[in-house]
Amino acid sequence: MHTRKSWREKMANPNLPKLVPVFPRMQARFGNAEMLIPSPAEVEECIRAVPEGQTTTVTRIRDFLARKYSVKVTCPLTTGIFVRIAAEAAEEDARAGRAQITPYWRVVKDDGTLYDKFPGGVERQQDRLRAEGHRIVPGKRGRPPRVVMEQAIP
Repeated sequence: MHTRKSWREKMANPNLPKLVPVFPRMQARFGNAEMLIPSPAEVEECIRAVPEGQTTTVTRIRDFLARKYSVKVTCPLTTGIFVRIAAEAAEEDARAGRAQITPYWRVVKDDGTLYDKFPGGVERQQDRLRAEGHRIVPGKRGRPPRVVMEQAIP
């Protein structure tokens, strides 16, 4: 019988990070250069560095990691997936009784829009951001709400 890996187990990928050529379908956007495929643990580390009361975006995480590895680009697809894995692992940690979990709710889209795929959806993310003093405004035309971003890191 095959058992599913926990979210925390998915965070430990011994084959990452690694540098690869930019995929051909992405070269129009990023050029013919090296691209970082980050590790889930590094993405989680970036999220953990965001202090209470501040937010960051996947783009900022990608830019930070690209600078760290001296490459032009960090893979947008895997970085987004790893943010989601970090969020699920954090909730798994909370269910296991850990008090200090990765503050994934501090990651928002570039325009401040909340992530509906995070555990608990935009409602939980909204509640956690409000509890940290953020102002949330309703989304327009059926879009999720967004945080009014005054500061962002890394």
